[in-house]
Amino acid sequence: MVLSDNTIRQMLASGTLKVEPLEDGQIQPASIDLRLGRFFLKVDENCTECITMKQPLKYIELERDEIVIPPQSFLLATTMEYIKLPGGITGFVEGRSSIGRMGLFIQNAGWVDAGFEGEITLELFNANRLPIRLEAGRRICQIVLAQLDKEADRPYSGKYQYQRGAVGSRIYLDKNS
Repeated sequence: MVLSDNTIRQMLASGTLKVEPLEDGQIQPASIDLRLGRFFLKVDENCTECITMKQPLKYIELERDEIVIPPQSFLLATTMEYIKLPGGITGFVEGRSSIGRMGLFIQNAGWVDAGFEGEITLELFNANRLPIRLEAGRRICQIVLAQLDKEADRPYSGKYQYQRGAVGSRIYLDKNS
């Protein structure tokens, strides 16, 4: 069941759900708009011959109020908001339609597990033939919250728990399977 604005407000007021900082206008009928943060990561193409799943990637860290994403380019970003989901709530992150219509694809692997706590790292891809200028603080995506049928037996406690800022891939920490 997708949570309504009414339920979202109740959970925020009770402290069951945490989204900070948050302005009332970010709460939509069935989602919460999230804003672009100031931290970005770009793969260091000059130090990376090939991307593999066995070794950490080298990134260039950027902190700024504005960033330009060249055409056909990929960048990691973060949300301004720090979220904490209870063990019975999961989230789906989707790009805003107005942003997608500019040719900017926004992902975060699409899913936020019950029990996750941290800022959300966003994967941005400019599918356009023109550069796109982004400004920190602008609404860029939304999180849709849904209630699980039962509280999770094992809420999220993985390698991205408590992340702040844009966080690069940690797939190299996975066990081979």
